[in-house]
Amino acid sequence: MKTLQTTQIGDAGTHFSSHIETTRTPIKLSRTINYAHTMRRVKTCIKIIIAGLFLSGITAFPLETELHLLANLSGAAPEYLHSWINAVYQGVKVSNQVYPFLSYGTDWLAFAHIMLAVLFIGPLRNPVKNIWVIEFGMIACVAILPLAFIMGPIRGIPLFWTLVDCSFGVIGIIPLYISYIGIKKLQQFNSSGL
Repeated sequence: MKTLQTTQIGDAGTHFSSHIETTRTPIKLSRTINYAHTMRRVKTCIKIIIAGLFLSGITAFPLETELHLLANLSGAAPEYLHSWINAVYQGVKVSNQVYPFLSYGTDWLAFAHIMLAVLFIGPLRNPVKNIWVIEFGMIACVAILPLAFIMGPIRGIPLFWTLVDCSFGVIGIIPLYISYIGIKKLQQFNSSGL
């Protein structure tokens, strides 16, 4: 009889221990799933930033060709937009004919965008360690606004085009901010031992 009671108590202890383990496992599994989901979202946002910077860099090299195509296609656009695109195209075309070295400046602009895209490979590989790059990107997005609103009028840029330039900062900060919030969550997960 004593042996039976000891066995029953031993079985109850084993059952209780396995119950505790099954209770902990779903919590750990849930944290692991949340960590993986957060990491995927962060990396997706960073890939969007890399692609945007790389494309804006590559497309700055053939500027005259692109403006020629855009000027031809902008006939259906409102007159103010068509006139502006045509004026920019003529300015680039004439300066390339007379002073081709001026386009070297846009080559450096293109190069800078490509190098900024490379910079974001760090947070793509290790977001938590390289959160400073995301913070740098957000600062750059905010800094676009004063640059556009101060230098735009000085350089004779129409207000509607200044707003287009500002949209790069406004749109760019969205995936950066999502990444930033996600990286902060990853830091919390890491401090919790996950």
